[in-house]
Amino acid sequence: MNDEKEVLDRGPFFHGTKAQLKIGDLLEPKNPSNYQEQKLSHIYFTATLEAAKWGAELAASNAKERIYIVEPLGDFENDPNLTDKRFPGNPTRSYRSKSPLKIIAELGVWERHSDEEIDHMLASLKTLREQGKAIILD
Repeated sequence: MNDEKEVLDRGPFFHGTKAQLKIGDLLEPKNPSNYQEQKLSHIYFTATLEAAKWGAELAASNAKERIYIVEPLGDFENDPNLTDKRFPGNPTRSYRSKSPLKIIAELGVWERHSDEEIDHMLASLKTLREQGKAIILD
């Protein structure tokens, strides 16, 4: 059994996306990112609804936005793309794993960010891409 100090976060954990999945499905690494055409060696998730909402809203697709409650099936670590690089510590409680995440439920109702907030974030991400700064440390 893990020592209490080794547990990064007890969850619950969320994954925001536009992919349509079923309870019991596995989200696995080695799939294209929600944001770029890059295949990633990690699967990313969060313990905050706020970060999961952004994941769903910013995913590159015209499909329905979805937030899944997930269970990590292996070890995970702080997401270095957000931890300390952009936010000291890990206030977004964002993580990544090389092991799959199991879909245990879909969050049926949640409040989206405003269209203005989403448009602003998309414009910011576009600017980062144009500047060559939209890099995912994977």
